[in-house]
Amino acid sequence: MKFKIKKGDTVAVLAGKDKGKEGKVTQILAKENRIVVEGVNISFKHLRAKQSGQGGQKIQFFAPIDISNVQLLCPKCKKNSRVGIQLTDDKKRVRICKKCQTAID
Repeated sequence: MKFKIKKGDTVAVLAGKDKGKEGKVTQILAKENRIVVEGVNISFKHLRAKQSGQGGQKIQFFAPIDISNVQLLCPKCKKNSRVGIQLTDDKKRVRICKKCQTAID
């Protein structure tokens, strides 16, 4: 499935425990319709000690969230907006902000 949100875009979270937060997309999991956003949905993984006498570890990572729970932030108008596709004069597809009609790429 092809998404209108790409790696490196800034998105706002619309639903869930992190509603209202903003972050940069670091990874897209297309088969599962999920994305990983920096600073959002922080989870911990507990690792057991590998040798006796050594302590275990608690690793913090950003868990993926559903792509339907985020919306792209327009770099120009700084608002949440839907994304449209527009053809340029040289037949290239460009993503545009539906609110201010400017190119996003």
